Amino acid sequence: MALETWLIYLVATFGLSLTPGPNSLLALTHGAIHGPTHTLKTIAGGAVGFACVIALSMFGIASLLKLAEELLLAMKILGGLYLIWLGIQVWRSPAPGQIGVAIEPVRGWKMMRQGFLAALSNPKVILFFAAFLPQFINPNRDLWLQFLIMMLTFVLVECAVELLIAGFANSVSNWLGRCGKGFNRVCGSLFVLIGVGLPLSR
Repeated sequence: MALETWLIYLVATFGLSLTPGPNSLLALTHGAIHGPTHTLKTIAGGAVGFACVIALSMFGIASLLKLAEELLLAMKILGGLYLIWLGIQVWRSPAPGQIGVAIEPVRGWKMMRQGFLAALSNPKVILFFAAFLPQFINPNRDLWLQFLIMMLTFVLVECAVELLIAGFANSVSNWLGRCGKGFNRVCGSLFVLIGVGLPLSR
């Protein structure tokens, strides 16, 4: 991959990572509740999930999803149900930053699993990458090396952006101490709205 092409891809990746989605929202809520250090577990799970999504796109799963509309609808419904369930959990979580409120002990595997499943919850991401990645491929160069570079670039950029989001949420802990429950309800509602809208999206 030429340096100029990679730089364009890097800028596009930053723009994509800054677009609100389930993983950035999860990083925001976990950063507020558990702090950025513990949220690294959530971010790591999401990184593995996005790597799997990009790998699926590379292997042509997107073509299968385009042909099998019923399969795509089923994946949308399952992903939507998971996001709705996650939204309910966030809604019911203790208010972050509130003094005197016991926070459930952090379970690293649970946070990693949530990050991983959030990355996989929207099958349209596979279709997006199937359309996005080929724009930067040079067919005259090693395809697998180019795919590997693009995968690592996206995952590292996504992790950096989510860590910044988690750090921001933790930095406003004083405000969350006063409005934390409302924060949880807004974030939980957004998860539910995304989950409801996912099967309805084209």
